[in-house]
Amino acid sequence: METLPRPDPIELARRNWIDAGWSDAADGMALVTSVMRVQQLFLARVEALLRPHGLTFARFEVLRLLAFTRQGVLPVGKVGERLQVHPASVTNAVQRLEEAGLVERRTNPDDGRSVLAQITERGRQLVERCTELLNREVFADLPIDAEATARVVGGLDALRYEYGDFHRAPG
Repeated sequence: METLPRPDPIELARRNWIDAGWSDAADGMALVTSVMRVQQLFLARVEALLRPHGLTFARFEVLRLLAFTRQGVLPVGKVGERLQVHPASVTNAVQRLEEAGLVERRTNPDDGRSVLAQITERGRQLVERCTELLNREVFADLPIDAEATARVVGGLDALRYEYGDFHRAPG
């Protein structure tokens, strides 16, 4: 059975924007909606690969960040800063990882108020396996070529910079 071409709903919405008299905003609406849709597609793919390993992407990111540190430990607040997520989300992710035996939490001996998250050996082994999986099945297997990938990343970096998501080093 032959499948019929499926119209692009975002392009249809863009045309509706133009027809409604919002031509000046139509391309921006299409960009924002496209980025959000691609984020949903990426997340669904990544989550499907991580689910059999008992991880979500948010928990994978915490483990990967901890594994990248010299000693495998960071204050929970610093984890949130580096991953750019709300403190409550980080606390929840770290708590779930601790319940799974992938992270240990303890009071920070340097200040007594903050909590440290430390990756366990089991957490290290899991995050390495999952990183290899994501590298192979997602990050190194995008359905666009390297030149297009570089253009998209450059465009998104410019938007993130303009919105104050990061600051460039002088020089």
